[in-house]
Amino acid sequence: MFTSQTSSFQDSIDVEERDDYDSEEIAGYSQKIQLNCYYTIYLYQGTSLTLIDSSLPSEAEPELRTYISRRLSKGALLGGMGNIATVELSIPEQAVGCYCCLLEQERSPEQPDADGNGYVICFMGGSEKGLNLFRLELDKYVQGLHSSLQTPELQNLETEVRPYLSRWYEESVMHIHRVVQLVQSNISFLLHAALSHTHVDVVNSDERTKADVSRFIKAASWQGLSQQDTTTASLCKAISEDTLSDLIIDCSTSPPTLSNTVSNRFCDDWIQAFLNAAERCNPFLLRQILENFKLKAIQDMNSLKRFVRQAEMSHYALFRCCQFLQGCGNGDVLLQNARAEHSDLPEACSIITVLEEFLKEQSQAQA
Repeated sequence: MFTSQTSSFQDSIDVEERDDYDSEEIAGYSQKIQLNCYYTIYLYQGTSLTLIDSSLPSEAEPELRTYISRRLSKGALLGGMGNIATVELSIPEQAVGCYCCLLEQERSPEQPDADGNGYVICFMGGSEKGLNLFRLELDKYVQGLHSSLQTPELQNLETEVRPYLSRWYEESVMHIHRVVQLVQSNISFLLHAALSHTHVDVVNSDERTKADVSRFIKAASWQGLSQQDTTTASLCKAISEDTLSDLIIDCSTSPPTLSNTVSNRFCDDWIQAFLNAAERCNPFLLRQILENFKLKAIQDMNSLKRFVRQAEMSHYALFRCCQFLQGCGNGDVLLQNARAEHSDLPEACSIITVLEEFLKEQSQAQA
């Protein structure tokens, strides 16, 4: 049991060897943090595309426009929903990932039936596979343009729109890398905080750093992975009753000082994978590692809940549950979440209490 469990866990961490986020797909990563990335914005009226601004080489932009026109003619771009594909352009990378989104203009009372008017925003860089990992961030970033795209003339092109488009990679892709660079090997404390619904307070820092840490915690949490009807919000409320202390990151020192730190073997085992990817300046690999971290946590959570159900009828299942918790290295977090999810099931709560006592005894014995 422990052998297969260890093997599965190692497979999760060894994403660098199994996936191609560090191959020719993202060539250009070495000492530089930022690869070549581009943006383009078109005015879309009826069936025609008019270039407003682009950072692409002059020979590459018409190629992109032809590609976008084909996508629009096939109805492949839906308003407000990003589409990611690989495009071949006359740029050094030749083939790159391309995120495209159609932002439709609000229909005026004079033209309530007007259709197809708006802007097409394109972000290019890295690979299709890599950009897909940041689809939600890219969608949100594009939506931030709505207030700046009120008129076709775009008098605010140089002051607002162009600077905003130019920052898409830094703001939508690099935040996880910046957090790992900030806290280094202390990343395990943030991972544990994310899984245990512990509030993280960043002090003596700029707003960007606070936003980066908040986004990292959200990305590393159970959100979107739990198959239970219980919402993340209700779990947070239930777990907060355990009076967990906030994790504090004080950026007045370099490196930052962390207080009220808690980690476990499961989170510690992921430290090196994050550090290796950060050292190689690979934000796509970092995101894949983070996704694998969450997936392994939710798999273990599902295993625990299955064992708890079986333990209600079998002492042997309870023994297997104890073995599992001892081996996974994440028992404190799993039991904490299991208790919150099973708060209305007395038999399950009784079993969880037994398991908590078992873990406590094991911890005291090791100490």
